[in-house]
Amino acid sequence: MLDELDRALVHALRVDGRAPFNRIAAVLDVSPQTVARRYRRLRAEAGLRVVGLADPHRTGRAQWLLRLTAGPQTAQQLAQALVRRDDTAWVKLTSGGTEITAIVETDPGPDGHSLLLRDIPRTAAVTAVSAHCLLHTYRGGPTAWPVSTEALTEEQQARLRPVLAGGPSGGLDAADRALLGALHVDGRTPLGELAAATGRTPATVARRLAELRADGAVFLDVELDPRLLGADMQALLWLRVAPTHLDEVGRTLATHRELAFVAATTGPSNLAALALCTDPADLHRYLTRRLGGVAAITGLESAPVLRTLKAAGPVPALRAALRHDG
Repeated sequence: MLDELDRALVHALRVDGRAPFNRIAAVLDVSPQTVARRYRRLRAEAGLRVVGLADPHRTGRAQWLLRLTAGPQTAQQLAQALVRRDDTAWVKLTSGGTEITAIVETDPGPDGHSLLLRDIPRTAAVTAVSAHCLLHTYRGGPTAWPVSTEALTEEQQARLRPVLAGGPSGGLDAADRALLGALHVDGRTPLGELAAATGRTPATVARRLAELRADGAVFLDVELDPRLLGADMQALLWLRVAPTHLDEVGRTLATHRELAFVAATTGPSNLAALALCTDPADLHRYLTRRLGGVAAITGLESAPVLRTLKAAGPVPALRAALRHDG
């Protein structure tokens, strides 16, 4: 479990993932050396990562929630293959290790759907596959799980919140994509390294990154094992809601403290969510009392998460390879 200072540091990074250690230290009333030491320890021992991500709609890409079913051994091998792809995120083993869920980003046009149209169907060991396009995200991405943002006061958050000036950022050019690639590996990459990756000056990179963040084209996510915040029980939820109530239910669920992700999707289950609870009894209470009280939900399927093999960014081994290749 994280102590009070650890939680405050995680919350600070949620507010601004690129905030300098000395600014975080001033807000938390500790030394910069203490903040740096805690950050390094959480990176090494708790999987803490700051990851730069692009709004997929701004890049013309679509996101799909992929569900695959296979035998236990095959499922683990297939999951590792999905982890290695650069178009996947949030790869999870669920339902006793026989089901895989992952988010897949696809480029426009049929040529951008190779994983969905060609690669998976060629895998004979897969016994079932379904893909659900994410239509609208109510919680997730820039909107964090509330439990990870409860350590700082409003005044502390205001002191950390970056001032990002700039108008519409326009389209992304090759240098912008190189910038995003570097931030995807490490959202706290220093400006000098970002400049080397993009061929721009540090001042130009700083100005462009501020524009992209101010416009919402780029945001910084924080990865952390939720068990360190007390969530020992995770479950993916697939809900059926009458279309006329879908937006209302999605907005309602986005206020639930237990949910880290809520999105409208295509398919017979038109709302997907990720519940983070303390234990099975806590999940039962949530399902029966809070969700059970939402009358517009007409169906519910839950799948416990056994392991998260990949979060938003590349896994550590892939990060090292990406740095070496760059």
